[in-house]
Parts: sequence; structure tokens; C-alpha cells
Amino acid sequence: MNRRPTLLTALALTAAAALALSACGSDDDTAGGTQGDGGNKPASPSASAATFPDRPKIELPADLELIFEGGETGDPVKDAILADNAERMRAVDAAITGTDPEGKALAFYNTGKALKAAQNWVAQFEEAGATLTGEARYYDREVTLTGEDSATLVFCADESKGFSKDKTTNEIHKTPVTKNSYVLYNTRLDKNAEGVWQTSQIISTRGATRCQP
Repeated sequence: MNRRPTLLTALALTAAAALALSACGSDDDTAGGTQGDGGNKPASPSASAATFPDRPKIELPADLELIFEGGETGDPVKDAILADNAERMRAVDAAITGTDPEGKALAFYNTGKALKAAQNWVAQFEEAGATLTGEARYYDREVTLTGEDSATLVFCADESKGFSKDKTTNEIHKTPVTKNSYVLYNTRLDKNAEGVWQTSQIISTRGATRCQP
């Protein structure tokens, strides 16, 4: 049976989620944290990568844009976490869109359950013959250090302008903007031996009140 049309329909209905990987990487289904001040200055996710020349270079298609707000806190550890999380988000989309077909960046910035969830999500797009287009904005990004090498990062995503696109026909599957276009993400990050803050768990709450415009 050809499942491609069905998968495309399903992806279209949750297309925006693809931009931020709306996949649960943990058995813990709680999403908490208090709202941060966000900030209006876009982050520069490539800054962290530039500090470590051995990190994979991530490129996205011209028709896909990710915007990260509030990237500088004044705390170098928190800033590094925010930067690596931004690279992680970009890595997922690079794997989906084909600019990182081997998923090197995906494995670099993810570990454990988050890596498995990301790989499964990418595989669904591959099976459906779909890719991504549009824009996603990440805001109210709040870091809490839970140990010397561990932290949680809670943030919101505006996925109202992100869509799936058929790789063969280039048809864009647009969906209406609803409260579910705004998502609360609760992630755990762990610093590995190389000093990279890898995402190990991710939980999403679609339609969360905190993230509504």
C-alpha cells in the first residue's frame, strides 16, 4: 500500500511542528518553568559553532528560516546552552531538508531519547517524500542550570508560518493558524566531554497558554 499521500496529509496537519521537532524524548510528560523575559535581539546560533572549528557546519535551504530570540543572557554557560540548542534545532531541519543527508549535525547536538526521536521524525519525512519551508520563531527561552553538566531549557515556538512541502511537486501544504500553532518546549541538555550541550530529552505542549501571542 502506498502510504505517501496519507503521510503527507498527516504532516500537513502538523507541518509547523516539524520545524521544532514536536516529538517526546522522555517518559516524563510534565512541561514546566516560568516565563522568561525573552528579548527582542535575535540569537546568533553560528557563534557557538565558530568557537569550535570541529563542529559540523549547518546550512538550511533559502526558503527556510529559523529565528531565535534572547540569545545573550550575560552568563557564558547559559549563552552556550542557548547557542547549542539553536544549532540543535537547525540540525533537525537540515536533516529533514536534505542539507545534512547523513545527519552528522543531528547526532552531534542530540543524544539518548532526543536523538532517537529526532531520527524517527526525519525518517517520517523521508518516507512521505516531504520537506520543510517557511519560518519558525523561538522565544521566551529560559535556561535553568541543574548541575555542572546539566540544564533545562524551556521555550516557546511560533510555528504558524512553517509548512511541509512535497519534494516532487513542490506543493506547499499550508494550514490555518490556531492556538496549536504555538508550542511550549521543555528540554534537558547535558554537556558531553567535548563541551557540547547536547539535547537528551524534549517534551512539547501544543497550544500552551504561555506561548500564545
